[in-house]
Amino acid sequence: MTIDTVHTAPYVARSADDSGYIHYPQEEHDIWRQLYARQAVNLPGRACKEYLQGLDALAMPKDRIPQLAEIDKVLMATTGWKTADVPALISFGRFFELLANKEFPVATFIRRKEEFDYLQEPDIFHEIFGHCPLLTNPSFAHFSHMYGQLGLNASKEDRVFLARLYWFTVEFGLLKPQEGELCIYGGGILSSPGETLYAMESQVPERKPFDLLDVLRTPYRIDIMQPIYYVIEHIDVLDEIAKMDIMAYVAKARQLGLFAPKYPPKAKKAS
Repeated sequence: MTIDTVHTAPYVARSADDSGYIHYPQEEHDIWRQLYARQAVNLPGRACKEYLQGLDALAMPKDRIPQLAEIDKVLMATTGWKTADVPALISFGRFFELLANKEFPVATFIRRKEEFDYLQEPDIFHEIFGHCPLLTNPSFAHFSHMYGQLGLNASKEDRVFLARLYWFTVEFGLLKPQEGELCIYGGGILSSPGETLYAMESQVPERKPFDLLDVLRTPYRIDIMQPIYYVIEHIDVLDEIAKMDIMAYVAKARQLGLFAPKYPPKAKKAS
């Protein structure tokens, strides 16, 4: 989920009818089918085992966009979470409020073919396919709940730093056991055919061991392939992070300031 307070998305979320059913045209189901089929090839050997276990548990349809009630049934039974339909981009406050209530925000639209590889706005494939499988995992679910509670009580300035923690874990986190291979747990990677291969195989990005203070000080851009990824040893590390005094680290990060960006500045649009 991308959180943004000013950006206006070019997509419009679809609303449910009175029974809670969302009607999608066939061409949008076709996009889901193509994305699912492509990631079904890309993810074995690249996605972490906890994600793949969650994907099996959800048993989501491969040929159509799932209804949120189908996902909720499994999430509620495993970790007590559910989904919440939202527009593409929501405020920090609303985002944290939902997570604090164990509701995962899902934008109910799907990307266009021209943005098949990478999408700046979080569509339903990103939310459902990328994130929801790991919400069946207790450590990931607990971390997400804690994060929502933390952000709900944080100041506007502190929330900007907390966004980096979410970005480099839930969205773009990598995992490497001591006796194992590098794999993906971040939903922003898992839902992006382009970034799945880039994060795992490209020699361009840095891959650094997770350090909370460093993460809070690392700037990012949402519209590019990531120049840096932070790596944890196993999914249970999220439980350890949840026990840390994160706001004390935020205060330290604010005092020290941000690292220099590892990406070029965004090009200005011609007037």
